[in-house]
Formats: sequence, structure tokens, C-alpha cells
Amino acid sequence: MITLENIQNARDTISDTLEATPLVADHVLSERLGRRVWLKGELFQRTGSFKARGALNWVRTASHEELARGLGAVSAGNHALGLAWAARDAGVEVTIVMPENASPVKIEGSRALGAEVILHGDINDAWVLMHRLVEERGLTLVHPYDNPRIIAGQGTVGLEILEQAPDTSAILCPIGGGGLISGIGVAVRTLRPELCLLGVEPIGAASMAHAWTHNGPQQLDKVDTCAKSLAAAIVGEHTYPLCRQHVDALTSVDDDAIVDAMRHLMLNAKLFVEPGAAVGAAELLKGTSELPPQGDVVVVVTGGNMGWDELAELL
Repeated sequence: MITLENIQNARDTISDTLEATPLVADHVLSERLGRRVWLKGELFQRTGSFKARGALNWVRTASHEELARGLGAVSAGNHALGLAWAARDAGVEVTIVMPENASPVKIEGSRALGAEVILHGDINDAWVLMHRLVEERGLTLVHPYDNPRIIAGQGTVGLEILEQAPDTSAILCPIGGGGLISGIGVAVRTLRPELCLLGVEPIGAASMAHAWTHNGPQQLDKVDTCAKSLAAAIVGEHTYPLCRQHVDALTSVDDDAIVDAMRHLMLNAKLFVEPGAAVGAAELLKGTSELPPQGDVVVVVTGGNMGWDELAELL
């Protein structure tokens, strides 16, 4: 069980180092919807995404034995950056396996923070190698999303939203493996049970919708999306039931809609976002979501770690 108390404790654990991220008004979407639309700017968090929250909470609540073995992780990039940063400050070694198509900015950033980064195959191949390294090296695996301490850290985003925008009636949150929306869901359902929580996935990596269809986590045969930060092939044993319990609905957007939303956020909100961070805005721009008739809408903008070459290729 992950409770509101776990999330509040996580905030106490990390708040001396990680500040609350701002809400940025999206005036264009606000005028289109006839209500205030806020963008929760997790791209302004340390290491450029919300992942620093869960990583720092995990490291600071870890036992000496867990840390002494060294840490291992699989990541498309943002978890790698967050964990490498949190572990560096604790003086702990980290080994991260990333898919070969991972963002060069995230690869080099993780290495600059002291992590050993191994590039290997796709995300499924990366997991196979990491499990082998855990056995061979005795590493402590820090799962990027399916861990209660990680989920509690990410859930601090939900506490901030409810405090910063008390008139919120709906939150749109990207889903990769489900850690962020699970943590937000626990906070929201406990404090504001009437609030609508909508999960948004890329069509080419809709692993949570796949799990809902099959009544449990089921691995996708492949993932194919420009939103690499959301390209989890399978959701977690923790995140699946939490999402079923706390998320009102799931929706998905294609790559063209994601790129259009990136353009919108860069030109109108002045936010330099990576593709996975734009899926919530993409859903609002699509205009098909059923939202409560009144109240503010908050879109979680999860990160901004992307290089110029990557942006040029997308646009």
C-alpha cells in the first residue's frame, strides 16, 4: 500500500533540496477551452524532469546495505539523470543500461554525473542485461517506476498541484510505466476524491491501456514512439493496480499530435519540452477528452531533456 502519508513523508525527505516547480498559464488553451489551463513545469526540476523527486527519495531512504552494493537501473534517460544525480551526492556508484536509441543529451548527462552508462538494444533488451548485471555484480535495482519509494517521491507533484491550483477539477498526466500518475493518484484521491485524473499515453507505447485490457501488466512486443521517455514496454505490479484504482480514464495520442503539441508549448508557452512531456497538451489540443464542466485544468509537463539535433529531426 502507498498512502498519502508516504507521499507527505517523501516531501519532507526531499524538500530541503528540491523546490516546488511552478504552474505556467497556457493562455491559448485557456481561451480555447474557456477555462484556466495550467502547465505544471516539471521540466524546471533538478536534472530536467520529475524523476529527480523519486530518485532522491529512494536514495535518502535506502539502507546502508542497499547503497553499499551499488545501484543499477534501466532508463530511457530521465530516471538515469535523476538517479545519477541523487547517487552522486550520496557518494554511491550507479550502473545504468539504456536503449541504443536513447537521447544523446541524456546519455552524456548521466555520464557527466558519474554513472556508468551501457547502451544495449531496445528497452526490452536493456532489461535483460540489467537483470544479468544485478546477478553478476550484486547491484541493488532501482526500478524507474515500479517501486513504492519512487512512486511516493513522484506523488509530491500531486501535493503541489492541489496547493498551487486549489480550483483544479482535472489533471492530465503522461504515462510511461505509471509511477508518476500512480503517486499523483494517491494524493488526489485522498485529498480531492472528486477531481478527474486522466492518463495520456503515446499510441506506440500504450502499455497501461494494454494492461487494462488484459487485467494486468502485459509486455508490449515492441514500442514505437517519438516520446522515448514514455516508451515503457510493460507497466508495474504496483503501478497497474494504483492506476486502476485512481485514474478515471486513459487516452492516447499519435506522434504527429505530440510534435504539434511541442510546437504549441514552445511557441505559445515558451517551454522547451521533450516529446513525452507534450502528450497532455496534445490531448487537450485534440479536444476529445471528457472533462468536468467547470474548474481549472492542470497539464503535467514532465521534462525538457532534449538536444538541438533531436528537436530538428522531429520538427
